[in-house]
Amino acid sequence: MENKQSKLAILTNGLLKENPNLRLVLGTCPTLAITTAVFNSIGMGLAATFVLIFSNMAISACRKIIPDKVRIPAFITIIAGFVTIVMMLVQAFVQPLYQALGVYLPLIVVNCIILGRAEMFASKNGILDSALDGLGMGIGFTLTLTLMGFIRELLGAGTLFGIQILPSSIEPMAILASPPGGFFVFGILMALAIYLDEKQGKKVDADPEKMGCAGCPNSKNCHGEGGCE
Repeated sequence: MENKQSKLAILTNGLLKENPNLRLVLGTCPTLAITTAVFNSIGMGLAATFVLIFSNMAISACRKIIPDKVRIPAFITIIAGFVTIVMMLVQAFVQPLYQALGVYLPLIVVNCIILGRAEMFASKNGILDSALDGLGMGIGFTLTLTLMGFIRELLGAGTLFGIQILPSSIEPMAILASPPGGFFVFGILMALAIYLDEKQGKKVDADPEKMGCAGCPNSKNCHGEGGCE
């Protein structure tokens, strides 16, 4: 069944209402791991956005010929193809980013955000709508990573893009550059997103089918409460 949302609604869903990190709690592993620097955060966000857009388009174009029984392996194969392209481009042209992201770049293949959008949206909608959905979710993901990276790098190291910002007389809060600090910043931003969303009278639909988690073996137990990676 084709989605009847307006093009603008599809594009903006991922910004707040269905933000993949802060509202659906997906993709938390790379979110916490690489947001110690703004440069890494933007790079990961753009890489994931590229894969989201083009894998959504490819899956949408093939949705009527992919057998239902093998749709998940087919989706992963398509996603892996675009991740390989991204890895080759980043390695060739942005070597520092390639080294900084390390294993998290190839792990985009199994990122629940991308597989979830393929299952929930791209496999049920047209190519243009799927591209807009991928773009919107990618922008929401990138904004979240960038904001976390900004806070953690500035307050945790006193720098932005490796340039010293805070005066040497101010001692950085080094804990923000550590894993516990990542959880703390993530929790604060998640609480803020929930507050803003509820203030607008909107609540995320926790139906696993609508979240794209229907294929997950634990979907009947989690009821959409909390993310999986």
